[in-house]
Amino acid sequence: MKRPLRALVATGLLLAGSLVAVALGGNASADTQICEQYGSAVIQGRYVVQNNRWGTTAQQCINVTSNGFEITTLNGSSPTNGAPTAYPSVFFGCHYTNCSPGTNLPIQVSQISSATSSISYRYVSGATYNASYDIWLDPSPKRDGVNQMEIMIWLNRQGPIQPIGSVVGTTNLAGRTWEVWRGSNGSNNVISYVAPSAISSLNFSVLDFINDVRNRGAITNSWYLTSIQAGFEPWQGGVGLAVTSFSANVNGGGNPTTPPPTTPPPTTPPPGGGAGCAVKYTANSWNNGFTADVQITNTGSSAINGWTLTYSLPGGQQVTNAWNATVSQSGSAVTARNVGHNGSIAPGGTASFGYQGTLSGSYSSPTSFSLNGATCSRT
Repeated sequence: MKRPLRALVATGLLLAGSLVAVALGGNASADTQICEQYGSAVIQGRYVVQNNRWGTTAQQCINVTSNGFEITTLNGSSPTNGAPTAYPSVFFGCHYTNCSPGTNLPIQVSQISSATSSISYRYVSGATYNASYDIWLDPSPKRDGVNQMEIMIWLNRQGPIQPIGSVVGTTNLAGRTWEVWRGSNGSNNVISYVAPSAISSLNFSVLDFINDVRNRGAITNSWYLTSIQAGFEPWQGGVGLAVTSFSANVNGGGNPTTPPPTTPPPTTPPPGGGAGCAVKYTANSWNNGFTADVQITNTGSSAINGWTLTYSLPGGQQVTNAWNATVSQSGSAVTARNVGHNGSIAPGGTASFGYQGTLSGSYSSPTSFSLNGATCSRT
C-alpha cells in the first residue's frame, strides 16, 4: 500500500511503502516508457505494470516490455533509515481499484485449488534495494486501499535494509530455506520470507506461502487473495533493475466460506460517555506527506455496534486515501466511519484504521476525538 507500508530499514523505522494510487493505462507495446508517478500499462492482455513512485518527487521512469519492465531513470534517493522511493512492479489482481484484465481476484482462500507463479529478475550492483514479491490478502474482497495482510518474499536485498518486525524462525518452502520475519507497519500485518542469498528466478506455489501464513494464525480460509505483485523497492540507485518475466495463475474449485458483512451494523454510542472510549493516534511524517494509524479502544462495559470517529486535522494536512474505514474531510474536520468487518467493538476490544495524506508545513497530530458524539480519552 502498500507499500505500501512495505519494508523496514536496519534501524527498525517504519514508513509507508505500499500506500499508493494507480493511474489506469492501456495495453503496452514493446519499449513503452512510463514516467508518470502512478502510471501503468497492461502487458499480455493479462498483467498490469506500474511505475508506482510513491516515496519521492524525483523522476523515475520504467521501460515496459512485453514480459515485464526495466528501471531506466531513478533520480530519487532515500536514507536507509526511512522508506524506499517506490515500488515499480507488475501485478495480477486488483491494486487501488486498478484490476488486471480478466482477473478472478479477489478470491477467497478456501476457494483456491492452486495458485502458481513464475518470476525472473535482473539485478545490478552498487544500489540499495530489495527484490520483493508481494501477496496481499484481506478479510473482505477488497479492490481498493491497503489490505490487512501482506506477504513479502525477499528474493534479493542489497544494502543495510531489513523487513518489518523481527525474525521468528525459518521455514522450507518452494524447495528452499527462508528466514521468516513478522511484524506490523501500523496499517497492516506483514510476514516476510527472506532468501539467504540472491535468487534470480523462481517457479513456485503461491498457495504454499499463503497456507504457511494461515498456519501461523495470521489469516483464515475466509480471507481473500486480492493481488500478486513482483518488483523492486529502491532506496538508492537502481537503474537497470528489471523484471524480465512474470506469470501468475490462480484456480478456483475449493469450498467457499461465508464472507464478512459488507454493510456497517447500526451505530450505538460508546458506553459511559468519555470513559467509554480511548484513541491512540500514531503518525509517521516526511517533508510533504504523512501516514496515520488510529486505534479505537472500547473502555466501557458494553459493546459498541457501529462507530463514527470525528476530529480535526491541523492546518496543512489533507487525507488522500484510507483503509479499514470510510474517511472524509471537510476543511479541517475529519469523519471516519467503520467498514463492515470492524463495526463492532467488544468491551476492552479495539478497532483500527489508517490513512495517508499530504502535508504542507510542519507536522502535528490532532488533539481530541469524539466517538459517536462522546469525547474519548487519548492513549
